[in-house]
Amino acid sequence: MSFPHALLALLVTLIWGFNFVVIKVGLEDFPPLLFCALRFALAALPLLFLRGPLPAPFWRIVQIGVLLGVIKFGMVFVGMRLGMPAGLTALVLQSQVFFTVLIAVLFLGERPGPRALVGMLLAVGGLVLIGLDRPLGDSLLAFLLVIGAALAWAFANIATKRSGASDMLRLISWVSLIPPLPLLVLSYIFEGPQAIVGAFDGLGWRGVGALLFIAYVATTVGFGLWSFLLRRYPASLVTPFALAVPVSGLLSGWLLLGEALDAAGWLACGLVFGGLAITILPKEALARLRGRLGDAASASS
Repeated sequence: MSFPHALLALLVTLIWGFNFVVIKVGLEDFPPLLFCALRFALAALPLLFLRGPLPAPFWRIVQIGVLLGVIKFGMVFVGMRLGMPAGLTALVLQSQVFFTVLIAVLFLGERPGPRALVGMLLAVGGLVLIGLDRPLGDSLLAFLLVIGAALAWAFANIATKRSGASDMLRLISWVSLIPPLPLLVLSYIFEGPQAIVGAFDGLGWRGVGALLFIAYVATTVGFGLWSFLLRRYPASLVTPFALAVPVSGLLSGWLLLGEALDAAGWLACGLVFGGLAITILPKEALARLRGRLGDAASASS
């Protein structure tokens, strides 16, 4: 992967990590299924200005929309409303990386190399370390919903890769057109019309800001860039970047919410990014990095 594209992938992880803080804020003003439906309704609005043919077969757009919008985000939002903390949700959701690699091996014939496997194992060690001191939350159902969301995201990754789309903005806009109606129906059934009306009656700037961020920054920008990278590179190379999302979420909480991050947390962050470096950097770049670290160690001794 080229260095500029690696930076794009890291930008997506920063956006998505911070997004969990924003979701938690938005869920104070909206019931989860309604919040998710409004997110994708807004994210589909660029279709008013985009012209041209469908970016992929319509059945594939529906498939991605159901997997990504209805199942994945529906489960995530409900799980967080039921008690999953934002940081732990970011952590558990990244099991999609391993689901994606496994599905890519089974259905696409991809074979991650030894260096990629070592890098992922190192990053997994960091994720485990992040999760050791974090409680599960009050609801086992909430935890299982987020695991299910991770599996749905993995299938959405593969469907996106196989879509053949080249215009990622048009793809994510068309995909965003699919979830609102089924999510609104589910919201009406499970959350009730009173909760829907109440959300709009008490709507403030905080809820509006959260909705705009998750609709356009996290969805249009984030998934547009992610889809672009999945189309250009093997899924087993792109998806490990998502292992940095929990780190981004923890750092967002530390910087913006004053959440403590101890020495073990910083070590875990280092393991995750070290694993990513082993996975994605060219061998020549890793050799130069090792040489510089060796020179620095010699100079300090």
